[in-house]
Amino acid sequence: MAARLCRWSRWRLAQPPGLSWARCGASRLNAAASRMVAAGGLLEAARCQAARAQPRKLNSGSAAAREQQLLTETLSEWERRLLDRLVGGLLGGERACLAEAITLVESSHKQKKCLAQLLLQRVLTRQREEESLNGGKLLSFRVGLSGPPGAGKSTFIEIFGKMLTGEGHKVAVLAVDPSSKTSGGSLLGDKTRMTELSRDMNAYIRPSPTLGMLGGVTRTTNEAIILCEGAGYDLILVETVGVGQSEYAVADMVDMLILFVPPAGGDELQGIKRGIIEMADLVVITKSDGDLIVPARKIQVEYTSALRLLRSQSKSWKPKVLRISSKTGEGIPELWKTITEFHTSLLASGELQMKRQNQQKVWMWNIIKDNVTEYFCNHPAVRNQIPSLEDKVISGDITPGLAADILLKAFATKE
Repeated sequence: MAARLCRWSRWRLAQPPGLSWARCGASRLNAAASRMVAAGGLLEAARCQAARAQPRKLNSGSAAAREQQLLTETLSEWERRLLDRLVGGLLGGERACLAEAITLVESSHKQKKCLAQLLLQRVLTRQREEESLNGGKLLSFRVGLSGPPGAGKSTFIEIFGKMLTGEGHKVAVLAVDPSSKTSGGSLLGDKTRMTELSRDMNAYIRPSPTLGMLGGVTRTTNEAIILCEGAGYDLILVETVGVGQSEYAVADMVDMLILFVPPAGGDELQGIKRGIIEMADLVVITKSDGDLIVPARKIQVEYTSALRLLRSQSKSWKPKVLRISSKTGEGIPELWKTITEFHTSLLASGELQMKRQNQQKVWMWNIIKDNVTEYFCNHPAVRNQIPSLEDKVISGDITPGLAADILLKAFATKE
């Protein structure tokens, strides 16, 4: 017994001072737990690092930048040099580069369309920078000129444009003409009726075909406006074809819409169509000279009365009716003063900036609709059935609605 007690005492003396069985076990558990915590911390750190390394979901800005980068990577060396030359020349105000740039955006070639989008994006970026330096104010003013053929729009632009360039303005005219179904070119050639203005170095005139568009304006018209502004033109005049419900298209790309009406054109009140009158910010009675002065005054009164019955599109502007004569120049300075008042009023109220933003959204969806239609027609299941269904519709075997339903169902099926 004495020997056992001696051995037990020696074992106790060999242990750390004051350490019991329980405390020794707890110390070992704590050490193991510390090692586990440290390992867990390293694991969590590794997970965070891996999460940061994974690609994030792109927002709209990042997606746009990525899309531009992908488009740029598809360009050849020659196309890159062409793009740099066009951007530099356009922003430098070179008329030849402006003409070449508009031709580029009018092209339907797939690769040229990519090149045009990169060009437009660079011009827009530069334009936003200049507007920011200008306190956020818009650097240009867009005016749409609409009216029936023979109202005197081109003659007015000739006189009006010369007056403005004489005051130091740079004027760009986009004259949209009806297209030939045979060649696709313009029929009227408005540039031939603006001989003096076309020789002015502070003016630029670009006849553009409608390309079969009902409203007389196309996507390329909107993009041509952007290019003209990038070239330094502060007043953009868009002359459209005809008058009617389709003129909503031009109202969605200009700051101010002016309706030109000739006097003594027969049943004047019949010409007051709600669809176009309610979109007009200003009505101008042309050819108010000689024997037409009396009819011009009469129709001015009729249009003034009609406008009172319509709700104004702007909270800060009431549409007016003016008379002018491109032959004598009477009323044209007053017209420019009214246009300036409109611009100042909408700019001060913030309506002009908001209008531009809404128009960009409208044209985005218009472009989407055009591309969706093209994609629909090129779908394999749809493309193969179109000819036979068209023949059946023409022969009267099926209704257009049933044919459309068949094609839509084919489009909805998976390839």
